[in-house]
Amino acid sequence: MSVGSRARWSTERVIGLAPDAASARAGRAQAAPVRWSGAGASPVAVWGYCQGSGKKPYQTCVELDGPAFRCSCPSRKFPCKHALGLLLRWAGGELAEEGEPEWVTAWLAERAERADRAEQRKETTGPRDPEAAAKRAERRADRVTAGSAELREWLLDQVRAGLAGLERGGAEELRRVAARMVDAQAPGLAGGLRRAAGLVGRGRDWPSRVLSELSLLYLLAEAGSRLDELPHALAETVRTRLGFNTETARVLASGERVSDNWLVGGVLDEEREQLITRRSWLFGERTGRVALVLAFAPPGQPLSSVLPAGHVIPAELAFHPSALPLRALVAEHGSPVPASRPDGDTIPVALAAHAKALAADPWLDRWPVLLSGLRPARHGGELVMSDVDGQVLPLVTGFDPWRLLAVSAGAMVTLAGEWGPAGLRPLLCWDGDRAVRL
Repeated sequence: MSVGSRARWSTERVIGLAPDAASARAGRAQAAPVRWSGAGASPVAVWGYCQGSGKKPYQTCVELDGPAFRCSCPSRKFPCKHALGLLLRWAGGELAEEGEPEWVTAWLAERAERADRAEQRKETTGPRDPEAAAKRAERRADRVTAGSAELREWLLDQVRAGLAGLERGGAEELRRVAARMVDAQAPGLAGGLRRAAGLVGRGRDWPSRVLSELSLLYLLAEAGSRLDELPHALAETVRTRLGFNTETARVLASGERVSDNWLVGGVLDEEREQLITRRSWLFGERTGRVALVLAFAPPGQPLSSVLPAGHVIPAELAFHPSALPLRALVAEHGSPVPASRPDGDTIPVALAAHAKALAADPWLDRWPVLLSGLRPARHGGELVMSDVDGQVLPLVTGFDPWRLLAVSAGAMVTLAGEWGPAGLRPLLCWDGDRAVRL
């Protein structure tokens, strides 16, 4: 196989791998040939030395199957700007085919060896002791039930006493109770308490926002104590919100399967509590389904990059059991291709879909939207997205609007993003038929 027999990726596909818009811009800057030496390509990898601010250039390599990335730079983003710049040079036909240098061959061999060892462990590791696993699950369920009961009583006490006192040290009290929920092995309850703590004293309407968060926590704690009484799908939702994991093998074996051409409408990385979470939002072209694919890694470790933003990928997804089937695993997939501008929903249609989703899962904190016919506008002194009828969606606090403003230039745009209580977070928009990361 030669490099010519492997179809080079498009520039859009490379940019779609960027963890955020800033990395995409930096990657384009790193694609300048003057920055590189010793760059080349083989049927399985591309590599090169990129000159940074120090005396010694960074060793950068990308295994094209996967893909997988290696760079000696200190960046905690995957792929880093040097890997993106190298791939952009390859996509532009600037890298000559040649034999892999020793450091590249060694890295590829190390990756193959790790994969072989992992496969051998799967073959040699016997099945888990089902009796011991059942006992562990029962013990955890008892701890979560007890923690939920404790939290319900504490929440009732807060409502009886009123929330006004929370501003004086209330945030610390919320965090203390959150720590108790961690001890009770109910991370979902702990996370809600920490979110409530972060709202105390912020903004004039903070009491109503804290009350809303605590009300949802009470509902979750109450539902968690009555799992046996709930319909199966709703019980699965409650278990997930409490923090119980659903095994990947179970999802792949029995989860609902949906095949479609999926538009990757946005990819967002967030770092919390020493863990990077990558959210990829998918929109089914034929089925109209939406899906959330999650990937996790410690800081500095690579995350899955098979879903480049702004591309359409043929895939079969396996959905987690839930009253609102949203989270999914990619069971099988083909090669992504750049997406032309899609037809999006109107604001009323998107809000109606969100309301229906909330009815199934009241703890839903974000929902994917694909919207057409919107332009940036000012409303009450704030930047919003407005349609021709004057209906508006507020943008989340802290969103950098300049790329969106540049693409729109006052005209209507199509965009994909996340909608939630904090507002709209645009992730992707289209300049003609070209997807632009925001």
